[in-house]
Amino acid sequence: MTRNGVYARKAYVLDTNVLIHDPNSLLNFDEHLVIIPMTVLEELDKLKTGNKSVAAECRSAVRLIDSLIGDVPPERLDGGVPIYRNEGEPTKGRIAVVTNRPGEPPETCLANNTNDNIIINRVVQMQVENPDCRYTLVTKDINMRLKARACHINAEDYHNDQLVSDIKQLTKGYIEFPGEFWDQVSQVDTIQRGSITYHSIPRDTFENEVFLNQFILDEHDFVGKIKEISDEHIVIQHLRKESLMEQQAWGLAPRNIYQALALNELLDPDIHLVNLTGAAGSGKTILALAAAIEMTIESKRYNKIIVTRSTPSLAEDHGFLPGNEEEKMDPWLGAITDNIEALHSNDESPQGSIEYVKSKANIQFKALNYIRGRSFQRSMILIDECQNLTPHQIKTIITRAGEGSKVVCLGNLAQIDTPYLSPTSSGLTYMSERFKGFPHGASVQLKGVPRSVLAEYAEVNL
Repeated sequence: MTRNGVYARKAYVLDTNVLIHDPNSLLNFDEHLVIIPMTVLEELDKLKTGNKSVAAECRSAVRLIDSLIGDVPPERLDGGVPIYRNEGEPTKGRIAVVTNRPGEPPETCLANNTNDNIIINRVVQMQVENPDCRYTLVTKDINMRLKARACHINAEDYHNDQLVSDIKQLTKGYIEFPGEFWDQVSQVDTIQRGSITYHSIPRDTFENEVFLNQFILDEHDFVGKIKEISDEHIVIQHLRKESLMEQQAWGLAPRNIYQALALNELLDPDIHLVNLTGAAGSGKTILALAAAIEMTIESKRYNKIIVTRSTPSLAEDHGFLPGNEEEKMDPWLGAITDNIEALHSNDESPQGSIEYVKSKANIQFKALNYIRGRSFQRSMILIDECQNLTPHQIKTIITRAGEGSKVVCLGNLAQIDTPYLSPTSSGLTYMSERFKGFPHGASVQLKGVPRSVLAEYAEVNL
């Protein structure tokens, strides 16, 4: 029983970083009691103003808490208020807001000198007050989980939006067969549709799950692309490796088969979302940029190129830099500028070519903070460093894509700079899993580091 007589067997105490990671997280604890400590509300209040990257998430979380609590009398808040998700549906779980009561009872585990310690001590107090209820602290902060466990409090990460337990489970965008692929096919029907050749093969040729727009590679240079999937058959488009390697986008040709697969997806007008992952120097950014310029200037499929990047310090620092938005973004989007220069390094007048491309392709550098609420029509949207985005943030950005737009997400899950994200909880991982069945989406994991011999050696040996 809680102090107010409300029965609870299990309760989850949410840390601030969980609500920032996913403002709707308090709806995801089934029939259990969700507790918001007063310290968490105070932290949300401090972070909700300004243009910081977390401000919008904080405001969203506060609005949701307010809508769930409504006009409930104050004396009922720490006992739990029923959570109504949709009108007419039964309640599912409860939410409670508890105040800080340092020294009452006197049982505390840590000094009340940090907000983390205050929250942990409050959970210790609640456990003493209600020994029949099992309290669990939910936080993205590893160190806070360690301190809570040292105080004999259950603590865990927020897992609701973690769709895989190991990033090795993520689709690479291709399936590689040893030897010759056709040796493993029991039956094949070849179909000619115009100049394109398709092969229909039995579904049981593949042991694991397959997805549309996934490639098939073997050691004898066969390349196919899955175009149709049924319970019994899979239809594969036959692609010539030579043709893939001869592709060009704004004068850039692929250096290996994996770059060729990526370029195929980037230039495909039927693909609206492309995820490119891989090590630093594998060619993610330059391929995406070359394809974007090609489809904006040459084929005129898009009217502009929107470039943005997730950088943890960006939201806090860029407002103090001089100049307009593009000039403020320049320190963080230097990789984009570097790649534009690389595409024109052999021109007679590289600087003139760079300025021409920026103007002709209408390349716009946008701060991630100011993308919310925008809608980009017929735009090629390049999002760099996607591994640093939360699932909620990546949803916010992708939903900005309007009619006729294409989104390209670039990232390296081995280089996450955000303290409360891991490869399995990253928005890039979440999106890759959610969109693997999307008929207009594709993912390619690049291999190799063709940037330079030095970069490749460093990637493997450092």
